[in-house]
Amino acid sequence: MSPIENLRDLSDRFSTEGRIEAIVLRPARQEPSIFVETVEALPGYGLMGDRRSAQLRSNTASRKREITLIQAEHIPLIARWGNLEELSPLKLRRNLVVSGINLLAMRSPFPNITLKWQIGEQVQFEITGPCDPCSRMEKELGHGVYNAMRGHGGMTARLLVGGEIRVGDRIFLRSCIKKDC
Repeated sequence: MSPIENLRDLSDRFSTEGRIEAIVLRPARQEPSIFVETVEALPGYGLMGDRRSAQLRSNTASRKREITLIQAEHIPLIARWGNLEELSPLKLRRNLVVSGINLLAMRSPFPNITLKWQIGEQVQFEITGPCDPCSRMEKELGHGVYNAMRGHGGMTARLLVGGEIRVGDRIFLRSCIKKDC
């Protein structure tokens, strides 16, 4: 029998690493998003310079959305389904545009398995859940974009260890913690 016997054993198997393609910050509410080449990530705050980093979040529930990530490979699909000729990541209001790895798979489907990820040299995080689109997507991007993004809106994450994130940094699985498997 193969050493891989069940889905729990498969939950930490990835054939590729990811890459940071873009970093997007929203400096203030109702202001346009901006691209940056580097950003400081700080647990409890998120990405410094983003509007969400203005105050400390200290409880577990409020820290689930310190950063948001979207799959670079999904952006052309969202544009097509939204009947848009092109779609800039600036319009999608997600912090990190990631390529090369399936964001959804970065969160274990099993409550007793935690996948811890690393970006570049220092930053560590865990995926906390889906980042569903809001009604603002429809208002800003046009008719049907809310539904175009459903299931492809990205993921939210909690920072575990802070540090600098740069465009081009690799993303890789740092550890898999299995409790009572």
